[in-house]
Formats: sequence, C-alpha cells, structure tokens
Amino acid sequence: MGNLPPLSLYIHIPWCVQKCPYCDFNSHALKGDVPHMEYVGHLLADLDNDIALTSGREVSTIFIGGGTPSLLSSEAMQALLDGVRQRVPVAAGAEITMEANPGTVEADRFSGYQRAGVNRISIGVQSFSQQKLERLGRIHGPEEAKRAANLAAGLGLRSFNLDLMHGLPDQSLDEALDDLRQAIALAPPHLSWYQLTIEPNTLFASRPPVLPDDDDLWDIFEQGHQLLTAAGYQQYETSAYAKPGLQCQHNLNYWRFGDYLGIGCGSHGKLTQPDGEIIRSVKTRHPRGFMRGDYLDKRYTVTDNEKPFEYFMNRFRLWEPCPREEFVRYTGLGEQHIRPALDKAIAAGYLNETENTWQVSEKGRLFLNSLLEIFLEQE
Repeated sequence: MGNLPPLSLYIHIPWCVQKCPYCDFNSHALKGDVPHMEYVGHLLADLDNDIALTSGREVSTIFIGGGTPSLLSSEAMQALLDGVRQRVPVAAGAEITMEANPGTVEADRFSGYQRAGVNRISIGVQSFSQQKLERLGRIHGPEEAKRAANLAAGLGLRSFNLDLMHGLPDQSLDEALDDLRQAIALAPPHLSWYQLTIEPNTLFASRPPVLPDDDDLWDIFEQGHQLLTAAGYQQYETSAYAKPGLQCQHNLNYWRFGDYLGIGCGSHGKLTQPDGEIIRSVKTRHPRGFMRGDYLDKRYTVTDNEKPFEYFMNRFRLWEPCPREEFVRYTGLGEQHIRPALDKAIAAGYLNETENTWQVSEKGRLFLNSLLEIFLEQE
C-alpha cells in the first residue's frame, strides 16, 4: 500500500509531583529526583528499536506528554530532542508540543525548552477556582495558572493551549462559565474544554464525588459553547476549540487516523507498513521495568475486521468532513466492506454522505456512541 499516512511522535514522561484523584493516565508520584538524563537515554534507545517500522518517513509533529513533562530539566529536553533529530527526519517547522503544569512553569526553564525546539505549550489549568483545584488534587493556584498563561503568551511560541475541565464536583453553571470566561480572557490560541468523567482505578472511582446532573451538564456545554464561539473559537473536535488555523496538528493526525510512534512508559504507537499492515504497540507502563530496558509490552496487527471501527472511532471525533478516499487509502479496504454500516448510519440520520465525503450530522454528534456501535457491529 503506497501513500502512507503522516507520521507523528509521542514521548511520555511518567512522573508527577502527586497523583490527581481523577487521573487515569500512566503517571507516577515522584519519589526522589527525576532521573533526567538516564530516562532520556532509555527514550532514545526505545526509539531506536522502532525506527525500522517508520519506512523512512519524516516526523511531522512531536507531542511530549505525561505525567508532568515540565519536571524534566531543559538540558534533558535539549538532549532528548537533539537525539530524536539525529535518529529520524523531523519536518522543518514541525509542531513540537509539551504539556506543563502551572506550578512547574518557570520562565528560565521555558526559555530552555524553547531553545531545544518546543514551540507549543499545553498548560493544565483545569479550573480557576481555588476550592475546585483543591478538590481535584491540583498543586497550583489560580494566580499561578494565569501567570503561566501570560508567560506562554509572551514567549513568542507558535501557539499555546489551556486545558480546562467542566462538570466538576458540586460545580454550578455560573462557576463553570466563570472558569471559561477567565480562560478566554487570557486569549489562548487553543482551548481544550472537556467534561470530568469518573474513570476506573482512580481515587474518584473508589470515592465518587457528587457531579452535576445531565441537565446541568447540557446547560454548561450549550452556554459554554456559545461563549467560546462568540470569542472567536471554532470547535473542531469533541472537546477542542481553536482560533482559525491554530488547531493542534498532532491531535489532528491522531483523529485523521495518521500514524504515530510512541516512546516512553505506557505509550502507544500505530504504524502502517508499505504492504498495508497496521501495527500497534504498547510500551511497558512502569518506570522501573522501562528503565531496565524492557521497553515493549506488546505489539500486534490490527485485523481487517477491526479497521473500520478503529478508523471511524477516531475520524468521527472531528467536525470536518471525512474524505471517502482516505478510508480506502488508510485502511486498505474497499467501501463495500462498510456499505451496510454506512447505509444504516445514514438511514438513522447520524451521517450525511456526498460524492467525496462523509459528515457526522448534528444528531450523530449527540449520539456518537450509537453511531460508532454500528461500525463495531461490522467486526
């Protein structure tokens, strides 16, 4: 299969100062110092093991997530990104994003990250209410969040993002909208605005807080969406808003069923091979095992029956139309493979079809899980 999807690189930094009660990401409370250079060495060795699967493609975006990547020293970040560039071709002007917590955002350190090549920062604000931040187990306060946003705005980066949550414990409509107004006032080019959900194996799952009911959640979303739209933000994904032209290119590649290398503890990868095989990999979750050199947890091939659901589970998160030819190109399957499911989704009013595209309808967005289940039935 020629014309392989674009390639991104995800790098996972697993440590946090403390674990938040809602977090189900692969993060580990820090005990002692971060092993900066030692971990970078393991990340690059992990990358070396996967390079053969990239078919010589250049990396178009890099995302450094966590955990708290801003716990990594700027010297270690320089060594990491230099090491990446020595091993794989990185596109000129590639978007290089790093996640950061407001409490770990320091001006000197961020200048160092910028020199290393980071040109986009994603700041985990979550709320501007001190009470709500404490309830979420966050270690920063509202003023630190504003300071971090203003610092990011002044660095001359390509872009920056604020992560904001709604539907928080005992949160009223007014409180949720006040958070959003404060975020908008900081003028981030990109806003990730997502609803708190209780995930298994978290502290909140064992001791669930009282969350707003469905009617309140709908009011928060509807009025919040109006606020964001009026401020010039465009919703382009289920929980992502951006000023025109400033969408997160790395996340767009995920949702468009692009390929990505994943290196570091618990990271995931998806790599399409020239013959059309799609290989998924999962790396060892715990830093202890990973830093013994046991990088790979599992690697497997996505079957033809699984490809339609995997493709649309990603593609239908986006508001943009889905090019029909991309389904064929990225899965290696003909449309006849999914025609019954498409017809069922169109008949249900979830999907609109044109000569060149599929577009999720407003009803389809409201009932996205029901739409995706139609394609799951094809397996």
